[in-house]
Amino acid sequence: MDYSLIWKTIVIFFAGKLILRLGGRKSISQMTITQTIVMVGIGSLLIQPISEDNIWSTLLIAFIFTMLMVFSEYLEIKFDIFESLFSGKAVIVIENGEIIMKNLKKLRLTVDRLETRLRQNGVSSIKDVKAATIEVSGQIGYELKDDKKPLTKEDFITIMSELSQRNQLMAGYQKTQKSNSDSIFREVTEKDNEGKNEP
Repeated sequence: MDYSLIWKTIVIFFAGKLILRLGGRKSISQMTITQTIVMVGIGSLLIQPISEDNIWSTLLIAFIFTMLMVFSEYLEIKFDIFESLFSGKAVIVIENGEIIMKNLKKLRLTVDRLETRLRQNGVSSIKDVKAATIEVSGQIGYELKDDKKPLTKEDFITIMSELSQRNQLMAGYQKTQKSNSDSIFREVTEKDNEGKNEP
């Protein structure tokens, strides 16, 4: 048995971990196409030294790959044109409850797959969606129509505040009515009205 394979594997593991850490913390589902290609390429490169002798040149190539990825991401942040070129932009697929078929075809995404993604996010009808996009990461982003949005804590507090104010107004009105009925002038006023009504 070649014992050098053991230390090579240990070096590859820790060096690979460091290199991939530089690449970012995104899960595979959140990676852009460029990131996925780089990570697959690094994975292929890192396994080669176990069966080959050229470990340091392989690690250097993997490191250069990662630096290129970081540099391209920096360019995307600084310049919008590079973002469009390297990663692309989010694409609108639903607008006002209507599917935009032209954009679905560009993404090579079927209506069934779109519906699957919406169902996974708890959306039961496309008609309920105000707008939906397919993000660069492949995830779906959506906004429900105003009448279909769930009640938020802020909405609940606003409603409770309005109810409380209404209850206070009603309590004040009832108190005023009660104080008017207890007035010492009530008896005199009622007698005057009775006298006017008698022929």
